[in-house]
Amino acid sequence: MLAGVVLFQHVMTARDRLSTLRHVALDMDGTIYKGGLLFESTVPFLALLKELGLGYTFLTNNPSQSLEDYLKRLERLGVPVAQDQLYTSLQATTLFLKENWPEVGKLFVLGTPSMCEEVASAGFTLMPDDPGAEPDAVLVGFDTTLTYPRLCRAAWWISKGKPWVATNPDRVCPTNLPTVLVDCGSLCAALERATGRAPTAVLGKPDPAMLRGILLRHSLRPDELAMVGDRLYTDMEMARRAGALGVLVLTGEASRQDATEAVPPPDLVAPTLADFGAMLRAAFERVGAK
Repeated sequence: MLAGVVLFQHVMTARDRLSTLRHVALDMDGTIYKGGLLFESTVPFLALLKELGLGYTFLTNNPSQSLEDYLKRLERLGVPVAQDQLYTSLQATTLFLKENWPEVGKLFVLGTPSMCEEVASAGFTLMPDDPGAEPDAVLVGFDTTLTYPRLCRAAWWISKGKPWVATNPDRVCPTNLPTVLVDCGSLCAALERATGRAPTAVLGKPDPAMLRGILLRHSLRPDELAMVGDRLYTDMEMARRAGALGVLVLTGEASRQDATEAVPPPDLVAPTLADFGAMLRAAFERVGAK
């Protein structure tokens, strides 16, 4: 009985926080779309945020596309977005490298051509798959163009003591296709098993730095921000670490059973963005009626 009371109080407290929100951080794949399919509730939900006077920023742990790629993709899907409303794990990773390892200039990268272009545009030199082309460090991302020789070369440099970082910990990437998209976290597991060395740093969600930038940009307190996503171990964990409201949607990786069994549980669970929008509208209407 006590556990039931605690859970009930937890949910009610989270619902009460809805009316204090000023901004919503939105995961992308699995939350506003899945693979190449935009969820029907996405555009109406964004319109509701505007109606309620709430700002929003899109966050993604998927570094396989560049910032420009994402902007174009969202525009094609009919999603209104400005450049300062998007933040990727690759942006967080290159910033981390510059701030913490300023001596690192040459990188051996496991990443897509778009990711490699963005890494190069950030001022790093990309090293070829050549045992004579020694990098300063290895950077591992979600590489949908990965070849076995490049995976082996990355393992070689890691085994030689080169520091290595990962853009995100995700094990799989959500998709509406009949396949499993092996993501960066799974590539890291293979490299760690092969070399006996864990990554020096793993950026992206759940690192709360992905939310701190939004807090600073919009002069927000953590309790004024909601993080909406489909993953417990990235989106919800980041919200918990940052002190933001964690809202789990069930349109991507996590199931209702996952949400029920999670410790700690997400602050709120909504089957879709439409359901979360209904919660928001009700919370703002209650405040307006007082």
